[in-house]
Amino acid sequence: MRESMEFDVVIVGAGPSGLSTAIRLKQLNEDLNVCVLEKGSEVGAHILSGAVVEPRALNELFSNWQELGAPLNTPVSKDEVYLLKNGEIAKELPHALVPNTMKNDGNYIVSVGNLCRWLAEQAEGLGVEIFPGFAAAEVLYHEDGSVKGVATGDMGVSAKGEQLPTYMEGMELHATYTVFSEGCRGHLGKQLIEKFSLNRSADPQHYALGIKELWQIPAEKHQPGLVIHGAGWPLEEASGGFFLYHGDNQQVMVGLIVDLNYQNPWLSPYEEFQRLKHHPVIKQYLEGAERVSYGARAIAKGGWNALPTMTMPGAMLIGCDAGTLNVAKIKGTHTAMKSGMLAAEAMAKVFGSDGLSLDKTFQELFDQSWLKQELYGTRNFAPAMHKFGTFWGGAFNFIDQNIFGGKMPLTLRDTSLDYAQMEKANDTNKITYPKPDGKLSFDRLSSVFLSNTNHEEDQPCHLTLADDSIPTGSNLSDFAEPAQRYCPAGVYEIVEQEAGPKFQINAQNCLHCKTCDIKDPAQNITWVTPEGTGGPNYPNM
Repeated sequence: MRESMEFDVVIVGAGPSGLSTAIRLKQLNEDLNVCVLEKGSEVGAHILSGAVVEPRALNELFSNWQELGAPLNTPVSKDEVYLLKNGEIAKELPHALVPNTMKNDGNYIVSVGNLCRWLAEQAEGLGVEIFPGFAAAEVLYHEDGSVKGVATGDMGVSAKGEQLPTYMEGMELHATYTVFSEGCRGHLGKQLIEKFSLNRSADPQHYALGIKELWQIPAEKHQPGLVIHGAGWPLEEASGGFFLYHGDNQQVMVGLIVDLNYQNPWLSPYEEFQRLKHHPVIKQYLEGAERVSYGARAIAKGGWNALPTMTMPGAMLIGCDAGTLNVAKIKGTHTAMKSGMLAAEAMAKVFGSDGLSLDKTFQELFDQSWLKQELYGTRNFAPAMHKFGTFWGGAFNFIDQNIFGGKMPLTLRDTSLDYAQMEKANDTNKITYPKPDGKLSFDRLSSVFLSNTNHEEDQPCHLTLADDSIPTGSNLSDFAEPAQRYCPAGVYEIVEQEAGPKFQINAQNCLHCKTCDIKDPAQNITWVTPEGTGGPNYPNM
């Protein structure tokens, strides 16, 4: 029998949404017993985002956040948007032609990991209990089917399932309400969406893979507050775009976002990112600079049309676990925070009264909020890019956002499934990528090293296969086993042996990006939680 602890509210995930939920709950009712579970070794260890942050939600959470020392130190000073061609040609879009949603006046270039570390300090100051290094591995249910809480994973279990000398049984955390804020493609959130059919009225969720590096650049190249976005080359067989942000301390954040509905199984998002850095628009800042960190994370970008129901008996699903990213703004921090604040306000009302329904209370608050208005007003942005491509999709979005203000009387639907778009390897062009030069472009293993990723080696593999024969069977014959290429960390390999090809999983390298769980064409790979503290340890990301 596992030990258990009782709380009013248990929150799974110490990201912007989860921490905002905890803080707002304690602001509204200091007597509530609130705890936050975080699978990373510390708060912020697994947080990865661009990021330009709109402070709207933070202003509401802490009107005096500047006095309190929130790490928003670099206001955006300039926006540039480019269309790249052929690796050399760059066309900068006139500011007047950029969709209003992509303009960043009043926003800040931020490390969201550091923002979460600061939010955790505020939460603890209000009496929230935060437990880093404990992964919520299982949803617990009451006999009536409502959510009872979660159980943390056992620690000290060998790869063979045997108890090691370090064995420690997981603990149950019971709560009146459990809030799931695990981030994109949350392991438990995915189960809850299916169990309670939360997406029955929604379009399928769409995803992208975001790959990011942090560089220390020479002072003469540094332009604090400069924000660069763009699309086009090198993504000739996928949609997506790039970013480069000049933060503080002579650092720039550079990254590529690749939509995971691409068709060519030979495409490697990681290698596309390495190519991007050789473009003059990017290279001018990185030459002579030092790469200091690397990471990758999936992004839920279906927006309003793919948003599931966010309440269920005994629980709530918020932030990127639900998919609250505003893809038109390329921002999700403020929307994730607001979703958590609305969840807290709904729970606080229900705790303080008799007979109020959490579902109804939350829905009323959500319907009256700027969060709903913002997500609904940008509902066509991602479907337009999927349906019409970068140029015509961009033209549609300019009209929708700048002329109609997001109120165009038309809703585009996109019911395709990202993983099902992949075509057979023999029917597509094989892509040959240049070798890394060790100055601007690098191999995957040296990149994973910079992510500070680590897992206990002797533990069950957290990348599980429904059918062991698929990777070297249909996935290899039909798609040249694309896991070798879509994974940005070199987790998956096909090793040729005398007895035939072997599918090797290097789980130690895993960045917890969830791309394999999303993009595998057979939907054969499921990401489950490894031991707590395992995974990347991102500094300043």
